[in-house]
Amino acid sequence: MTNKTTVIGDMEQEVRALLHQQGLRVTTPCLLVLQILAGAKAPLSHTEVLEQIKQGDCDPATVYRNLIKLRDAGLACVVSQADGIDRYVFTRPGSEGHAHPHFYCTECEQVLCLPSDVQTLLNIEGPWVEAVQQAVWDLRGTCPACRDKKNASTRSSK
Repeated sequence: MTNKTTVIGDMEQEVRALLHQQGLRVTTPCLLVLQILAGAKAPLSHTEVLEQIKQGDCDPATVYRNLIKLRDAGLACVVSQADGIDRYVFTRPGSEGHAHPHFYCTECEQVLCLPSDVQTLLNIEGPWVEAVQQAVWDLRGTCPACRDKKNASTRSSK
């Protein structure tokens, strides 16, 4: 991963342009939060965003306010509320967002985007396709990585 809290090159210019397009002030905390979301491979909680910011660069309340601001502006959306914790992803204005199911691992507490082959099993068809404006789909269980660890430890203890 790149240096924590460093907004770099083209990413910074793109983030600045997106913030301007949405009528938001371009502040360092807002740039940092949006860059972190844009670079994330999985949905992030407020705490996970904070962990990627150098201590002292932003306080927790500022990060939270910026997540809400970005959500309200359509640059972030909440895709999971597993265990009462909002998890955010970057979205581009005018896109359909991050409209697919997620998996919450009860072992490692990660929220993961499901692979496309699993997503096709959950496609909505017919008149409901245009009717659904937002959905939060969380499947729960033990992710393959945790399941493999558990099975390996069970085999080694026998």
